[in-house]
Amino acid sequence: MEITTDTNDTVDQLRSRLSHLLERINRLNEIGVALSVVRNADLLLETILLGAKALTNSDAGTLYTLTENQTLKFQILRTDSLNIAQGGTTGVAIKLPELPLYRNGQPNLAMVAAYTALKEQTVNIPDAYEAEGFDFSGMRAFDAAMKYRSKSFLVVPLKNHENELIGVLQLINAKDPETNEIKPFSAEDQQLAESLASQAAIALTNQRLISDLKKLFEAFIQTIATAIDEKSPYTGGHGYRVPILSEMIARAAKESELGDLKDFNPSEDEMYEIRIAAWMHDCGKVVTPEYVVDKSTKLETIYDRVHTVMTRFEVLKRDMEIAYLKERFALLAQTQSAVLSAPLWFAEHQEKLAQLEAAYQVRVAQLEADRLFIKECNVGGEYMSDESLERIKKIAEYRWVTPEGAEEPFLSENEVYNLSIRKGTLTKEERQVINNHVTVTKKMLTKLPFPRSLRRVPEIAGSHHETMNGTGYPDGLMRDEMSIPARIMAVADVFEALTASDRPYKPAKSLSASLKILGFMKKDQHIDPDLFDVFIREKIYLQYAEKYLNPTQIDDVDENKIPGYTP
Repeated sequence: MEITTDTNDTVDQLRSRLSHLLERINRLNEIGVALSVVRNADLLLETILLGAKALTNSDAGTLYTLTENQTLKFQILRTDSLNIAQGGTTGVAIKLPELPLYRNGQPNLAMVAAYTALKEQTVNIPDAYEAEGFDFSGMRAFDAAMKYRSKSFLVVPLKNHENELIGVLQLINAKDPETNEIKPFSAEDQQLAESLASQAAIALTNQRLISDLKKLFEAFIQTIATAIDEKSPYTGGHGYRVPILSEMIARAAKESELGDLKDFNPSEDEMYEIRIAAWMHDCGKVVTPEYVVDKSTKLETIYDRVHTVMTRFEVLKRDMEIAYLKERFALLAQTQSAVLSAPLWFAEHQEKLAQLEAAYQVRVAQLEADRLFIKECNVGGEYMSDESLERIKKIAEYRWVTPEGAEEPFLSENEVYNLSIRKGTLTKEERQVINNHVTVTKKMLTKLPFPRSLRRVPEIAGSHHETMNGTGYPDGLMRDEMSIPARIMAVADVFEALTASDRPYKPAKSLSASLKILGFMKKDQHIDPDLFDVFIREKIYLQYAEKYLNPTQIDDVDENKIPGYTP
């Protein structure tokens, strides 16, 4: 950096100036280090402007960023003497319009910030009121209204590593460090501001690259969720709602002092890690067959085979009716012969006809009852009794004649096996196929080169079906082997599934019924007890329900009656 000297400068004065310059260079380095670690976009912009103001000892400053519409957008605005602080982390919006780089297709060279952007060169103005070639009418109106005097301007372009303009840094009214009087920006001021602008541009570019990669990553995750949604409309909503519920539980747990939750204090990066894990927790379902995911009834495969069974009932009923009519016709023929030969037998034949009719009606009624029973069994429920299983076996023993004339058991072994599912609609083998999605999820996620801040995503996402007592899957983990975020995911996954209204195999449960089941799961050591208590005590269930459940599901909840919970 060039140091201008005067022949009248004494050695002490030169030493003082050199010392002051070294201090400013050290300050520049400190700002550069700070810029390299700031990750919040608003804070980064604020650090750039405040650092530039400190380096040049200026009273005011503005930081603009270039938009895709070829305008300069106000991002940060500061004027110390007027106590004006807008944009950045202040939360105060800047209401000034964007500065266009072109007007009616012509370069807007009259505005100093636009000029700097278009020419990509620094502008150093000792006194704006004496400057020629620029339109400072807006500045003059501001000065008149605020009783301010804008004088010296230093406007520096911000260019990225590809030498492309990304913004403009504007500093106003450099102050003498001793007298505090407004002075022009010196050559040293300009060099320091340009050096900072170079560092700032790199920091801004890195910030944008990180932000763009983050957006791309999140878009990719949501694309996977969309693919699962297209694959099965019954689980797409689940993939969207679990991240929301997980974050709600995590933020409530952060404020809790229960058990080991008192040491749970996730940073925003860790909260982001939980959110990403929640978005990806079911990514393994991309390999799960649709006929299993979408199996809404026990006999469903490509189609619901219950319709085939219902047809068999109609065949049995038809054959039963034919047999009855044949017997009736034979009896009627005998009755007519008896009347002609021996009239006293008429009463006896009439009684036989009545008995035949009664027996037929009993068989028809029983067949209809069995038909309705099988139809009901085909719908997955929470429990099937031993008596129902025995009745299915007895119905299976009926015989029917196929269209080819072969006599076969009424139900096949596979149909009996599926109809005998005690809970839900999936067989043991089909449930293993479903459960395998967690193994696939972990396998997929462990192959991804997650950054350090997301290193726990595979563990969190891959443990949402584990339980506190080691009976879960895929690894049979115990509570102390699971991270708190993984336990949070488990609670969110269960509660969303209980309250979901888009599942093919069950109707939507009410809020109170869902909490009752969740309470029993706590008592059975399936979910984390501390997280369960936080979930109820902080009324996360209600906050979630009011936004994401059908109004018909939201009934009155008596927390005193929730199993395993003590208010």
